[in-house]
Parts: sequence; C-alpha cells; structure tokens
Amino acid sequence: MSFKKEKIMSLSGGFENNTTKGLHNKFNRILKNGIHGICFSAYEEGQQAGDQITEKQIRRRLRILMPHTKWIRTFSCTDGNELIPVIAKEYGIKTLVGAWLGDNDEINKKEIAGLIRLAKDGYVDIAAVGNEVMYRGDLSEQALINYINQVKKVIPTIQVGYVDAYYEFAKRPKITEACDIVLANCYPYWEGCSLEYSLIYMKDMFNRAVKAANGKKVIITETGWPSQGLGLHGAIPSYDNALKYFINTQEWASEDYIDIFYFSSFDESWKVGTEGDVGAYWGLWDKYEKPKFYSKPLSLKKLKRAIKAKY
Repeated sequence: MSFKKEKIMSLSGGFENNTTKGLHNKFNRILKNGIHGICFSAYEEGQQAGDQITEKQIRRRLRILMPHTKWIRTFSCTDGNELIPVIAKEYGIKTLVGAWLGDNDEINKKEIAGLIRLAKDGYVDIAAVGNEVMYRGDLSEQALINYINQVKKVIPTIQVGYVDAYYEFAKRPKITEACDIVLANCYPYWEGCSLEYSLIYMKDMFNRAVKAANGKKVIITETGWPSQGLGLHGAIPSYDNALKYFINTQEWASEDYIDIFYFSSFDESWKVGTEGDVGAYWGLWDKYEKPKFYSKPLSLKKLKRAIKAKY
C-alpha cells in the first residue's frame, strides 16, 4: 500500500487547502442551514454569573441566535435566567434548561424550584440538574442523585439528566443510572489535544460516554475551541483553529446524527477569572454581539420571515 494525496490527514477534517476565506464560506453555509443547539450566554460586558439579567438583553441576543439554531441550553433558573426559556419558546426555540447547583443549599433549592416551575409551565424540553458538580466537587454523589430524583418525580414526562465531563459518567455509574439521558461535555482543547487530532479525539470522548450510558441517549452539551489566548500543550487557540473546529464538529454531527450544543454563543470577558485568558473567546459572536467569523446578520425583513417560518 502507498499513500494517496487526498487521504493525507483526511480524518482530521481535511483543511490543508482551505484559505481563511474558504473557511468563512463553509462556516456561513453551516450557520445559514442551522445547527442543532448552542449554549446561551446572556451576560453583557461588565456582567458576570450571579448578576441580574434583563428581559431586554435576553430578547436581543435570542433574536440574533434564533435563525441559526433549533435549541438553546441555559445554565441557571434564577437571577433573570428563568426568563430565557420563556422567551425562547416564544421565538420557537427548543430548550435544554439547567439548574445550577453548588455548595450553597439555599441557592440549590431556589434553582431546583425554578427548574420545576418552568417545566410544569411547559418551557422545558430537557431538564439538566446541575452542571459539572462532580468535576468541581461541590456536592456528594448521593446529594446530587437526590436532586435528580426529586426533579424526575415531579416532571415524569420530561427527560431529566445531569451535565458533566464525559469521563464522569463512567466513574460514577450510580449518577448515570439516575439520569434519563446522559449530558456530556467534550473538550479536546481542555485535554491539550492539537487541532489536527481534535475531531478524532472528540469522537472517542463521545464513544466513552455512550459506553457508560449503557443504552441511554447521549447529547454533547458543550464543545468548542477558543479563538484567542494562550495554548494548552498542543491545543492552540486561533481564529482559523476555532473556525476549523466548528466546521468539523458540525459536519460530524450532521453525518452521524449527533446532538451537539456548541459552546458558546457570545464571548464572555468574566470567564477569564476561572479559565484564564482563553475564557473570554469561546463565542461565535463577540462580546459586542458582532459575528466573529463573517456570518452576515439577517436583515430585519429576513429576520421577520425566519420568525414567521417557525410557527
């Protein structure tokens, strides 16, 4: 056997001959056709998690995303975040709604109550009880399972899951068993994987979650690549790498019927505090809500037509 030119690094996505303009064209075609889901960030410049968000800013940002995605994922049911699923439903967008759980019992109770209330009122398509709680070590396994079971008991017709890194579901089979659906975060970047091998790496992450799920559906609830910042081992943030990762992810999702929520919608400066400089650059739109990758915003006429088509 000898080599074929067209197969060199073909499993990596095959971008060897693509210019930045060519990547823009691919990106725009994908976004125009629409993606399965995106993680919704409502915080404007100067805000951070825990700040009160307004209906006005939620509506403005959802109108930007609405033509391009079928689903959004939210992370909290307090501080104004409880308005997001309500407005999303008004715009014809499906919702994966999360209750943010941490080490504060009073906040946890408010988040769970908010999630249940939204679900009973018809604003939740999938419920996520907690995000990376085991990864952060904020609760015991049994405490988390108790919250999951509490929510499942009162909204039995809605799928209930828990979001964490893909490997946590193999490490914690009791939590996996408690879930109706497995919600896995898969980040080749955060494991230092170079862009060239990131698609193969993500597929393996997903398959490990599928194996742990033991027949339950697996959704990738977060994956993405930063467009700026310092690298992590072989993982290098850059404008072109972020474009390539998005394209690879969406093409694979389409080919293999994988449900993916891309991270993230808008850049968020406040995340620098927890993730370093790369934390501010995960969005498909920048912190001022301008498209980062040359996706032309819809005209008012086309936006109204897109809204009408949803109903």
